[in-house]
Amino acid sequence: MSAHCHDHCPSSAQEARDPRWRRVLWVALVVNAAMFFVELAGGLSADSASLLADAVDFAADALNYGASLLVLGMAAHWSTRLASVKGALMVGYGLVVLGRAAWSAWAGSSPQPVTMGGIGLLAFAANLTVAALLYRYRGGSANARSVWLCSRNDALGNLAIVLAALGVFGTGTAWPDLVVATLMASLGISGGWQVLRYARDERREGRVHVHG
Repeated sequence: MSAHCHDHCPSSAQEARDPRWRRVLWVALVVNAAMFFVELAGGLSADSASLLADAVDFAADALNYGASLLVLGMAAHWSTRLASVKGALMVGYGLVVLGRAAWSAWAGSSPQPVTMGGIGLLAFAANLTVAALLYRYRGGSANARSVWLCSRNDALGNLAIVLAALGVFGTGTAWPDLVVATLMASLGISGGWQVLRYARDERREGRVHVHG
């Protein structure tokens, strides 16, 4: 994926005029909010660090989609600022997950693989649906790119949770769950840095257009 948006990529203003973009954001908001509660309950029940990490991610994404709806139609610099905030949240989420995984390793968690696998598959289906709806906007503004990256990373994380459940079942230890939680944190940090870079590039391009 290119780090720069060329003439054929939709801008923030074009996205704001697209009713499909607004509908997609609403669907993503509802799906992520619902899955937050499902994974929070499942993560606590199954004593799974990866499910709890993913629940926090669903909550953050729901807030991000709501914020994206809020800035529709506003000046481009507001959308760029929002992307910067979202990038910072993604990095922060990754750091929180790393801390949670370290605590679970120290405390000696005992995750339940059946619950992990079932909820992981449900979350994967939810994120795959959102990612498919967002696919056409993956090359748009920094704000749209951040939304796409979130959904893509989340779907990959859900598959990893299913694999972790199989690992927990096969080994009888919590380490597959903790390893996946760490990988999810790494994805969040990496994606966050990409979004911050896109937003920085858009700010630079905006200054060039203003002063050029």
